[in-house]
Amino acid sequence: MAPCQKIDQLLDFISRSPTPWHATRQLVALLREKGFSQLRIEDDWINPGPGKYYVVSHHSALAAFTISRTPLAISGLRLAGAHTDSPCLKLKPNPVRQKKNMVQFGVEVYGGALLSPWFDRDLSLAGRLTWKGNNEGLHSGLIDFQRPIAVIPSLAIHLDREANSKKTINKQTDLVPLLTASEDEVDFTDLLRQQIIQEHPNAAVKEIIGHDLFFYDTQAPSRIGLQGDFLTGARMDNLLSCFTLIDALVQAPVRRNSLVVLNPHEEVGSVSAVGAQGPFLTMLLKRLQPDSIKRQQMLARSLLISVDNAHGAHPNFMDKHDQEHLPLLNKGPVIKWNANQRYATDTITGGFFRALCRRAGTNAQDFVMRNDMACGSTIGPLTAAATGIKTVDVGVPSLAMHSIRETVGGRDFLYMIDVMQLFFSLDPQDLLWLGQQQ
Repeated sequence: MAPCQKIDQLLDFISRSPTPWHATRQLVALLREKGFSQLRIEDDWINPGPGKYYVVSHHSALAAFTISRTPLAISGLRLAGAHTDSPCLKLKPNPVRQKKNMVQFGVEVYGGALLSPWFDRDLSLAGRLTWKGNNEGLHSGLIDFQRPIAVIPSLAIHLDREANSKKTINKQTDLVPLLTASEDEVDFTDLLRQQIIQEHPNAAVKEIIGHDLFFYDTQAPSRIGLQGDFLTGARMDNLLSCFTLIDALVQAPVRRNSLVVLNPHEEVGSVSAVGAQGPFLTMLLKRLQPDSIKRQQMLARSLLISVDNAHGAHPNFMDKHDQEHLPLLNKGPVIKWNANQRYATDTITGGFFRALCRRAGTNAQDFVMRNDMACGSTIGPLTAAATGIKTVDVGVPSLAMHSIRETVGGRDFLYMIDVMQLFFSLDPQDLLWLGQQQ
């Protein structure tokens, strides 16, 4: 497939995935199209044998894996992980606020969002609803308004002369989307009911029971730059990595023992039933290899690549970076290092990934946070601690991380696909040296 087509696929995927549930649904459709069979957690299965499979937990955590004829205890697993969530604004349970004739919806800030870019954007609403049908049973489904329905207006500079120098944002009072001008009270549940019926015509909606809804920017992701060499859009962190891993897995020319796990809730600490600190991955590993001794052998021969966007060197703020570690856009994937285990990379796993990049025809860059700045983390250390699997933290370099629109290099995305496709195709002998020491 031509590089431009692959980039178009990525941008379309991100545009259709305003929430983790929508992203999971899109990826499941791709897996089914490529011949993957679903295994259900509630069913009685272990060690499913050679084939291509996927498992979904709570409609938001996804694992896809391929099993070859080589025993897992001998070959180990080629694992890769990423997260499906991004910082955003989540609707409160009782959101409606009326001020004069202005109708607003109250929100909570989800994750470590960069807040200022959320002002003056055309916002829409998407997520999951639960409702009671005519038979008193509960039903759940996804909705997406897919059109601008709200805006968070800035205060005019005439009313805040220090806005460009001393602006602070109060999350409770300043960050409240405006939906309509009406003297009448807005029927929130009726609004949701109409949207359910529009997207699920066969649904009988007697009562709205609950909702998990998120505002998002309606501006589609796009290519930018004089040569179209940058990609910009919402949720690049970390839907780009999710798409990369699933695409690389399904396109790998040789079927090996490989597994991709995608978790939500990374942006809020991963402590949940489906987050990286939950039981999803460890449960799957036990089912794939029920024998505890053989499972230990499998894990000892496995490697996890944790893929999450990295901080690229910002040309306007070069002093915010360690000057010997400046990841540049379109110069290749980034290996993340941290002495205090905020990243799980060590010399063996980092060296392996660097060699993998060279074999795939690209170079790896290095990222280290400045000593006088706090360092973020990923699912890498959490998964390594839970499983004992050797892990490396990597990602494509990006600008404006956690903004409503983030910027990455188009070539870095393509490089990462090539690297991960090679990883999923590696001969078992290529992983054996990871457990050896001189």
